[in-house]
Amino acid sequence: MNQSQLVLIVEDEPDIAELLEAYLRREQFRTERASTGPAAVQLHRAVRPDLVLLDVNLPGFDGFEVLRRIRETAGTPVIMVTAFAEDLDKLLGLKMGADDYVVKPFSPLEVVARVKAVLRRAGAQDTGQPLRFARLELDPLAVRVRVAGERLDVTMTEYRLLEHLLRHPGRVCSREELLDAALPESDALERVIDTHLWNLRRKLEGAGQPDLIQTVRGVGFRLADE
Repeated sequence: MNQSQLVLIVEDEPDIAELLEAYLRREQFRTERASTGPAAVQLHRAVRPDLVLLDVNLPGFDGFEVLRRIRETAGTPVIMVTAFAEDLDKLLGLKMGADDYVVKPFSPLEVVARVKAVLRRAGAQDTGQPLRFARLELDPLAVRVRVAGERLDVTMTEYRLLEHLLRHPGRVCSREELLDAALPESDALERVIDTHLWNLRRKLEGAGQPDLIQTVRGVGFRLADE
């Protein structure tokens, strides 16, 4: 891992922001800080961070709106930080394209570990050949997905899910297996995978590949017959 990677901390509570910044810098990460929704979007465009630590409750507009705007133009890994433990808040963030979440109060060491884990997944490479299925092509070296030659923008979690399914064609993969493949260090609930797959299916459908990922009720998910 390149320890000069840049983390954008989006947090309106100065004490928390300073604490996170101190722990990240101790691990040799570079940091930038924003305390409002509009400032976060503007700074993201300006500095192009390697990862965003994004609080949900922000002045201006909330973290979900920041995430939506980031996802309009970039696949930057995002970890949502929320003071609410309700599953709905977590699932909403993940459905919109977040890669992980942490709940306040948290241990700064845990947050740093999550940052490293998400960046490790985002930077993971494979020396193998591109994976192909129907009109879909996944390039592990470039960490890129194409449909009929056109690039498909996906989050790293969505990429990992698709990669795992492509590496096991014809096999039904359980939610637990997919969670371990896409979010191995996360304590997310298994059904969170459903929201990631819903988002991935929507993108594939928009690219002319509907029903590529099938649900096997009570078991898991698989690729449709080619």
